[in-house]
Parts: sequence; C-alpha cells; structure tokens
Amino acid sequence: MAKIFLNGFVFGVVLALGVSGCGGEKAKLSASLNRTASLRGDLPANPLAWRVLASSASRNDSTMSTLYGNDVAIQYARTNSDRKYPNGSALSLVTWTQQEDSRWFGAKIPATVKSVEFVWVSSAADGRPSYSYQKFAGTPLKKSSAEEYQVPADRAAELLSQRGAVMP
Repeated sequence: MAKIFLNGFVFGVVLALGVSGCGGEKAKLSASLNRTASLRGDLPANPLAWRVLASSASRNDSTMSTLYGNDVAIQYARTNSDRKYPNGSALSLVTWTQQEDSRWFGAKIPATVKSVEFVWVSSAADGRPSYSYQKFAGTPLKKSSAEEYQVPADRAAELLSQRGAVMP
C-alpha cells in the first residue's frame, strides 16, 4: 500500500512540475514576442498568415521586407518562371524599419511597420486578367493609395516581377 501511495505521490509531483513548467514557457514566449512589429490597422487580409516568397533587407534606408503569397500565388511561383500569376493570386510586401536585436549581437530584427502593399490578380468581365494594387501606411495602417490595372504597371509590376526564394 505504501509503495502505491509513493508511486502516486511521485507521479503527482512530476505532473505538477510539468504543468507549472508549461506556464513558465508560455510566459517566456509572450515576453519574447516582438509586438512592435505586428500589423495593426484595417487591412484586407493578414499577409502574415500566408507563406513567404522572398525577403530582403536594405542597409541604405534601414528596412527589411518580406514578400508573402496566398496559396494560389505560392503554387504558381514554385512551378512557373514567367510570373504571370493566375486569377485568385495575391501577393503582399510587408516592410519594417530595423532595430538591433538585444538577444543576438549584430543582428537586426523588424521594428515598426513602414508599409504593407497588396497586389490582387482577378479576371475582368472579358476574361483578361485584372490587377489591383493597394498600399497601407501609418500607425495604425491605413490605405494610402490604390490603383487598378489591365496590365500591371508601376509598383504592382515590380512586386509581381520579384523572384521567389529557392526553397529546399
């Protein structure tokens, strides 16, 4: 009987320590999230929920950017090289200012969001592709420009022409 009690006691202690340890990990994770880099504002979609196509950093203006794509855009980019995205494709370029990483000497991490740009590919009434470009800036993020194109031009063409990173 004492042996069963002792085994139950040991199991209870291990369980209690495991549960309390999990809470500590959640607290550590919450404290380590970079909340200044989060997207706040009235965006048509959350590009951070999409997959990464490419990323870049600019030392000249101390920014870093990530190009995200929805599932249609990602699938097309990984199987085609012409970058004539099909109907339903969506790309978004999120650009942040940079800050020093206090946990890693010499590293830079995203600071505040500078802009979020979207390109949506749809089909016009006549069946030809149609392109919609939107840019959001400020704190919180607000739409600062919007354009519609039959043939991608200006910033929309630039985003659509970016090559995806080679993924293993």
